[in-house]
Amino acid sequence: MMMRTTGHTIAGISIALGLALLTGTAGAQTAPTRDDIVGKLNHFEEAGEVDIPALKLQVMERAKARIKNDPGPVNRPPIAPDLAKLPTFNAQIQFDADTPIIQPESYQTVGRIADALVHASLLPYTFLIVGHVESNQKTREANAILSQRRADAIRDVLVNTFKISTKRLQPIGLGEEQFLDRAKPTSALNGQLQILTFAKVPEEAPAHPAAAPAPAAKKPAKKH
Repeated sequence: MMMRTTGHTIAGISIALGLALLTGTAGAQTAPTRDDIVGKLNHFEEAGEVDIPALKLQVMERAKARIKNDPGPVNRPPIAPDLAKLPTFNAQIQFDADTPIIQPESYQTVGRIADALVHASLLPYTFLIVGHVESNQKTREANAILSQRRADAIRDVLVNTFKISTKRLQPIGLGEEQFLDRAKPTSALNGQLQILTFAKVPEEAPAHPAAAPAPAAKKPAKKH
């Protein structure tokens, strides 16, 4: 997890986060309840038809492109509209400016997300962690990179601190390429992070039992 001192070890980070959650000093931000999050995410119907590795490349290619007829932030079409079909929880996670460092007032929200993901009704599923960034003075490419780093940071906390299986989490940063509030590209709403129920956890193939060794060939009897 990335906090204010990036040189902290994972162990130190886990202790700091745990203390913040136990002592209630995580700040004034009102954290959602576990049941709030579960209620948003447990309406799975069918797996998302999105190729995540390909989408990451598309985000960076579009963010880097110098398109003469770019319609601008308000009219720019979403890069992955099919994500809107998936069960979604929008989280107000506060980060230090221009970094993936999570601010203390959001520690409790991250903990509640972890609690929800290990709820019995959500254990069978995998999830996308989708990072966004509001339109600002930085380049679209820089914002795409930042949104990916923030999604990665949340994934790392859930895996390293809360022991969520990494196989259940896929982080993806969309930068400015899919605004949550297209009418107001500079709105803080566009900086929210999303958790989406993406697919069922793949079933592991049963291990094949080892083949029994072939019986040893009998040696011919010696002639006396």
